[in-house]
Amino acid sequence: MCSLFGLIDFKECLSTHTKNKILNTLARECQVRGTDATGIAYNFNDRLRIYKRPLPARKMKIHIPHDVNVVMGHTRMTTQGNAQFNQNNHPFFGHVDGNSFALAHNGVLWNDKELRMEESLPMTRVETDSYVAVQLLELQKTLDFDSLKTMAEKVEGSFVFTVLDKDNSIWFVIGDNPLCIMFYDGFLIYASTQEILCKTIKKLKLTAPSDILEPKEGEILKIDRNGRITTGAFAPRTSYEHWWRRYSPYYRDYCVDTPPNYDDLFSVAKAFGVSADEVQALLDYGCSEEEIEEMLYDPTLLHEMTGELLYAY
Repeated sequence: MCSLFGLIDFKECLSTHTKNKILNTLARECQVRGTDATGIAYNFNDRLRIYKRPLPARKMKIHIPHDVNVVMGHTRMTTQGNAQFNQNNHPFFGHVDGNSFALAHNGVLWNDKELRMEESLPMTRVETDSYVAVQLLELQKTLDFDSLKTMAEKVEGSFVFTVLDKDNSIWFVIGDNPLCIMFYDGFLIYASTQEILCKTIKKLKLTAPSDILEPKEGEILKIDRNGRITTGAFAPRTSYEHWWRRYSPYYRDYCVDTPPNYDDLFSVAKAFGVSADEVQALLDYGCSEEEIEEMLYDPTLLHEMTGELLYAY
């Protein structure tokens, strides 16, 4: 599990200082979904720049240059590919038709190895499953709705992809993972969950957004540097588990409507010296049981995060 985040200042109404403040706050709120690495991508002086480090967002200062108005970011929780080798972290460089693009992914792909063999993709030092999406786009030698559709219909797994192109458009390819975009008069911000954005705007003391967009599975959105939105679509590969969760009346009746029982989680957390209040704060924030169990192995970070949640407001 990771988090995507970013900013488009389509009316160029924000100062560089304000944009950096927004991006740093966004990234730090996103680290609830991943602390192994943090990265951003942007265009500057007609060149795509990617800055990423194997550090949690709270330890990495984001500083974009003057006149950068479109930024795409990512915080990572490692599932495949050691984060200490920076080539495994997001965003990734890609090249089509003589131009560069950057790609970031939230989710897990499970047919990346099969695709590399089936499509005869070149060997690479990058070990991360997400990188196969870059290679599939490069194979098509173009970046547009058709190439993104083809890529999205070949990969299997959970995903939302964001792609920053040379023209400062961000493309959003929506699988079965969440994404939320909040619009203001002159700019927009986005992240993997609405909860992250709500925490961000509260810390930044921003007003309520003028519009909120949560694109659905199978949608492809292109938002250009001027804030214009164009859309496309693809046919998602629906796994049996996905079908069961979405359509089964048994799941709806006996799973969705049954309140979860976290007694085991509270017991395990207590053994790690984590209080029930801290666990509840993380649950209220939107963390899953699996995510909290993962955090128990990094107690310093967990106590820091829960301290902010319990006492910040």
